[in-house]
Amino acid sequence: MTGETVEVPAAPVPGAPVVVVGIGADGWDGLAPTSRAEVERAEVLLGSARQLGLVPPEVTAERVPWPSPLTEALPGLVEEHAGRAVVVLASGDPMLSGIGTTLTRLLGADRVRVLPAPSSVSLACARLGWAVEDTCVVSLVGRPIELLHPHVQPGARLLVLGSDGGTPAQVAALLSGRGYGRSPVTVLGGLGGPDEEVRTGTAATWSQPVAALVITAVECRADRGTVPLPTTPGLPDGAYESDGQLTRSEVRAVTLARLAAVPGQLLWDVGAGAGSIGIEWMRAHPNCRAVAVEASAGRAERIARNAARLGVPYLRVVHGHAPEVLSRLGAPDAVFVGGGLTTPLLVESCWDALPAGGRLVANAVTVEGEAVLARWHARVGGELVRVEVQRAEPVGSFTGWRPAMPVTIWSVTRW
Repeated sequence: MTGETVEVPAAPVPGAPVVVVGIGADGWDGLAPTSRAEVERAEVLLGSARQLGLVPPEVTAERVPWPSPLTEALPGLVEEHAGRAVVVLASGDPMLSGIGTTLTRLLGADRVRVLPAPSSVSLACARLGWAVEDTCVVSLVGRPIELLHPHVQPGARLLVLGSDGGTPAQVAALLSGRGYGRSPVTVLGGLGGPDEEVRTGTAATWSQPVAALVITAVECRADRGTVPLPTTPGLPDGAYESDGQLTRSEVRAVTLARLAAVPGQLLWDVGAGAGSIGIEWMRAHPNCRAVAVEASAGRAERIARNAARLGVPYLRVVHGHAPEVLSRLGAPDAVFVGGGLTTPLLVESCWDALPAGGRLVANAVTVEGEAVLARWHARVGGELVRVEVQRAEPVGSFTGWRPAMPVTIWSVTRW
């Protein structure tokens, strides 16, 4: 529930192991004997000014408040005190969006000892009577509010960690804008401390000011007529702002199934159009990453808007022509080619960039595009599928079937 998590480059730092002690809102009195003993023997205490103030003056360690910004300063700060007994103070569980995770990445697990206190998540679930394993935790600490979108689903229970007291109002506004205004909202502050407080309301009516350190609990309830936007492939076409360059819902579902999104992997969405393939790849799991490559400046801007509105604001949008810009991207685990198939060297560049086990999926709606796919299929194998969709539409006073253009899908795994 604090802003302690930062990304730092891994680097070995010599010296004694660093001890990270979780401390709750109940302060010194709430520390376990083992944690208290580590703080008492420390030569250096690192932490926020608030956390350092929870330690009684009898503890004689040098107190060093975190500098700002912390990201660049942390490696040098730890190295400066190498060889001394360093204790880092953290809020609650240091491994839950906390400094414990950051230090472990920096120093290695064998150089960090973590002594957690109950986390804000555990305390909030205890107060609410929610099972922790059935509750989704969303950290917005230093992150955009749009990351909440994929988690807003009917019946979902959410615990939202925020950077400041403005988070509950932002969460309520997002819920109301999505058609979840009747969702109960509970804001819990000072959990575990003497000033613990709980405030309740609904997203549509929320207007209460709150303190800085709070956790926002939500039970998602859709308003009548609200259409859910699941994280499974094939969102409704109307979920996207588009000029018509959009992989349609049914074809999109098949395409994403063949791309096989894996957490942590990177997708190139080449000729992205409205960005739907890259967006739904990232919606499949919070750790999925994607780059959308689009030659049209207007479409590139539209992709960014779609990505933010659908909860994946970290989608990287590259305005430029493929294959020229592909060398600037990180190595992909999967590639989708949705446009420009007849561009010289485009498929070659995408294929050459793939590692063993990488997937390539390309869609074509023209004879010329199909010819490119047929040649590549003959060269490296894979699977060719043609998808045809017909939709029922009025024909006078009756109903008939209107076919959409068939789409040929080539999918292949490189071994």
